[in-house]
Amino acid sequence: MDQSKQKQEKDIKVLNTFIGTYCRGKHGSSKGKLCPDCSEFLAYAEMKRRKCPLNPKPACKHCPIHCYSKERRSLIREVMAYSGRRLMLRGRLDLIWHYFF
Repeated sequence: MDQSKQKQEKDIKVLNTFIGTYCRGKHGSSKGKLCPDCSEFLAYAEMKRRKCPLNPKPACKHCPIHCYSKERRSLIREVMAYSGRRLMLRGRLDLIWHYFF
């Protein structure tokens, strides 16, 4: 697997972790399960990440192209802010690297 494909898969894994944390905290879902709204949003986010034309892909906040619609962009910001804090407080310091780069 080439390096860009590995980065893409890692980004999708991070998205899955962040959306899962958000869904458990905000919607009360159980671990490993997402509510229908979050499940649909995860599918949308994965599709957008896989179709990203930039290589290497910058962090979304530094990206010149906005893949998400305005409504979805505000939702992903909320998901990242909510989940990022909680995961870092629980010792997921590896996600700090993803946050800054």
